[in-house]
Amino acid sequence: MPKNPPESMQFRLRQRLNRHALERWPHVDAITVQIRRGFAYVAAELPGRKRLPLCRLRYDGGLHTWGFALYLAGSEVYRDQILPGGLPVGSPEEALDCAGDLYLSALAPVIRVPAGLVVLVGPPASDKTSFVRALIERRQIDAEAVVSSDAIRAELFGTSPMEAESDAADALIFETRDRRIVARLSAGRTVVAESTNVTPQARARLIAIARRFNVPVTMLRFDPDVTGLLQQYTERGRTDLTAAEVRAYAAVMARDASADQLRSEGAMNVYDVPGRRQAITPAEAAARFFLA
Repeated sequence: MPKNPPESMQFRLRQRLNRHALERWPHVDAITVQIRRGFAYVAAELPGRKRLPLCRLRYDGGLHTWGFALYLAGSEVYRDQILPGGLPVGSPEEALDCAGDLYLSALAPVIRVPAGLVVLVGPPASDKTSFVRALIERRQIDAEAVVSSDAIRAELFGTSPMEAESDAADALIFETRDRRIVARLSAGRTVVAESTNVTPQARARLIAIARRFNVPVTMLRFDPDVTGLLQQYTERGRTDLTAAEVRAYAAVMARDASADQLRSEGAMNVYDVPGRRQAITPAEAAARFFLA
């Protein structure tokens, strides 16, 4: 029976393939490797728990050189192939490039968000936080890139919810938010402003900051239908808002946050983020965007 690579080599193989895939295809959740009878079966995990076979690597005794067989989706078999370098063997990265260019590049997200200020626009319970969490889990952004007014409110007034509802508290929360956004932009880093931002006044404050640093503003719209929005609100059991307040936010969104309105205010790019209405999960939606 063919010999399997040692456990330490299997670990390093998975590590190398996942590191390479993250650089080439950030929309892929992970690269999986199953070892059987001297072969490493390589597949991509896509959003929605979808698995896409890519290739089979033949263990020849070393970590850096493997035999290569491409997965043929039409016949569901693996067939030995010559790599672009002209040999039937090569590095794991060369093999992944060959298979990935065929199967993964076509699935790449079509929406590339430039570095700068990213403003989320949507009523409460519209999956903004879940979307951002998915971006972080996919390592598209780091957690420090997200400046959330709700998180700042909890940070400053977590043990005093009544104090958090005053005008003075709101002023402090948004002053803190603005300082953190300025710190990121002044360092040349992308920042995601996570709050409802459904009113022109709220967005104007953010756009003014972006203009100070001459960075583009991208606005991502979260605009579920009201029925779906209220269903999500109910499922989450939120007690900080009433259903009437959520409905009111949705009405303001419909009136004051159309794509044309956002562009007229100064957004360079405006994109609608798909959601429950399109049967898309936050993780699947996040996979459709690539943040520079």
